[in-house]
Amino acid sequence: MNQEVEQILNKAIAGTKITSDELLLLLQQEPESREAFAIWQAARQIGRESAHGMAEVHAQVGVNAGPCSINCQFCSFAPINDVFHEEKRYSAEEIVERALRFEIDGANAIYLMITADYPFDLFLEVSRAVRKALKPESIMVANVGDFGDAEAKQLREAGYAGIYHVWRMGEGDTTGIDPATRKETMLAAKRNGLKVGTCIEPCGPEHPLTEIVKRAVFLRDEIKPVHTGCGRRLPIPTSPLKRHGIIDKLAQALRMAATRVFFGYEIPWHAGDHSILGGVTGCNLSWAESGSNPRDTKADTIIGATVAERTEAFEETGWKVVKGPSIMFGGK
Repeated sequence: MNQEVEQILNKAIAGTKITSDELLLLLQQEPESREAFAIWQAARQIGRESAHGMAEVHAQVGVNAGPCSINCQFCSFAPINDVFHEEKRYSAEEIVERALRFEIDGANAIYLMITADYPFDLFLEVSRAVRKALKPESIMVANVGDFGDAEAKQLREAGYAGIYHVWRMGEGDTTGIDPATRKETMLAAKRNGLKVGTCIEPCGPEHPLTEIVKRAVFLRDEIKPVHTGCGRRLPIPTSPLKRHGIIDKLAQALRMAATRVFFGYEIPWHAGDHSILGGVTGCNLSWAESGSNPRDTKADTIIGATVAERTEAFEETGWKVVKGPSIMFGGK
C-alpha cells in the first residue's frame, strides 16, 4: 500500500481537507490497485457518515428538445451532431403530468431542464404551472442556461429552491460558452438565495486529471454547493468527441471516489455513475429522467430510469433513501 495515499485517506477520514496535489495523487492511482479500493472505502465512509447513511433520488423533466445555438459537442442538441433538426416543446400540461408522476413516485426533488435557447419567460410560465400543481413542500430545481441576478430572483419567485449548473469539461473549447460565464451563473444563484447543485462532467478519456482537480477546487472552496459529483461522458454517435471513446466504469469509479474524498464531510451529497458501483464508491445522489435528455438521441429519453429503480440501486448497496422532500435543497 502506497504510504502517501494511506496518509491522505486517513487525513480525509479524520475530517481534514486534502489539498489539490493530494487529490491529483489519488486520481493518478491505477483503477485496479489496492490504493484504488482503499479510496473507494474512504469515499464510502465519508459519504455515509456525512449524510448519516442517507441517499436521495431526484427526477428531471426535459421541457424541450432541438437544435441549440450553444453547440456543445457532447450534447445531442448541438447542431454539429446532426441529431435534432426541429425543436420539440412539451406542453405545460405534459410537463405538469410528468412532474406529478415523479412526485407520486417519491422523488425527493423535481428538476425542469431546458436548452439555452428556450425562452426564459416561457420557462417561468411553465414553472409556475408545475409549482401550483405540486405539493407546497415539494422541492423544485432549475436546470437552465446562464443567467444573472435578475433571472435568479425570478427563479426564486417562481418557486425554485436551487439550480443545477456545471462548469463543464472542455468549456470554451468544445462548447460555445466562456467558462467565466458558467462560474458567474453559480455565483449569481448563491447571491440571490438559490442553492447550487453541480458536478464535474462530462469527463472523457482525453481530459487531463488536472482539469478535474481545477474544477473540484473551485467548487469546494468558492461555490460550496449542496451536492457535487463526477460524471463520465456518454458518447453521441455523431459527435466529434466520439473518437476519444468513453472512460470505463472501473476508471470512473476511481474518479467518483477520489472526488468524494476531496469534498469531505462539509458536502454530504455526491453523484456519479447511476449503477450499483456509484453506491459502493460513496455516491448517494441519483436521478430518474423523463422527456428530453442531452445524452440521448430521442426526444423522449430512453436512458432515464424510474425513481424505484434508482432507489433499489441505493438500497442494494446499504443506503436508505430519504422519504419526502430533499434534505440538501430543503434544509438550511
